[in-house]
Amino acid sequence: MALPLPPGLTQNEVAFLAEMEMVTVVPRQRLDSIDLLGGKTPQLRPPHRAQLPLWLALLLKKQRRANIVPPAWMHPASLAEIIHRETKEDPEAFSPPPPPPSRALYSQPGTARRLNPSYLDDFTQTQQDSQQDPNSILSSPFLPSNVAESPAGYLPYHWLEVAEALLTHAGDDMPAPAGEVRSLLRDLVEVRAAKMRSSTSALEGFGDAYLTLRGVGAMELAENRAFLAGLVDGVRKIGASAEATRREEEEEARRGGDYGGDGDDDSDEDMGL
Repeated sequence: MALPLPPGLTQNEVAFLAEMEMVTVVPRQRLDSIDLLGGKTPQLRPPHRAQLPLWLALLLKKQRRANIVPPAWMHPASLAEIIHRETKEDPEAFSPPPPPPSRALYSQPGTARRLNPSYLDDFTQTQQDSQQDPNSILSSPFLPSNVAESPAGYLPYHWLEVAEALLTHAGDDMPAPAGEVRSLLRDLVEVRAAKMRSSTSALEGFGDAYLTLRGVGAMELAENRAFLAGLVDGVRKIGASAEATRREEEEEARRGGDYGGDGDDDSDEDMGL
């Protein structure tokens, strides 16, 4: 008999999904495009940069066929800025996610708009520009937030998994010593973990209480899912018990009022009134 699976994704599954994130590589030798389920990879021509899935970039790095360009948010200055924002500027909220990318049309320079999921396509042709949907909106984890062009000061959805993979297998490609980056990441993890625990106090109220998880990463959700689910279930049970007690008290008070009225009538009859 198979054991029941826990609800949600496990930490290993989240780390596996994070390997689909796009990163920027600098090839060290020529490599033709490869047919993948998500489409063809770009041709690698040194020293031109290219964007590849994280799992493929790590494979080429292990084979010494490419170097990985770390995303801008992994720079020490960006990590220090995020820590300062979460501890000093807004100690109760998490850092906002990266904004959706935007790019101007080739046929209409100076007009930027959000891109659809085909952000890796060639946008230099007018015909392709006309086929893009201007109303499409990207959200995590489908943002190209781990490439070299991603903005600094924002944590992507898979920030913890990507950082661990790059520090483990591409530590020599980091913009600073790996120990310094790890120290800043450790501080950031501790700050956000304490914030996650303290934010559960918002669930103490019943009815309209809610918990904001905007800016929380995938691995953080996987690690705290059981705790948060148990907490929400406990609050729900306490609220249901309090509601049942309140209804019982109201019912007893109503019955007591009815009994009190009958007693008055009996006493009036005994007195001959």
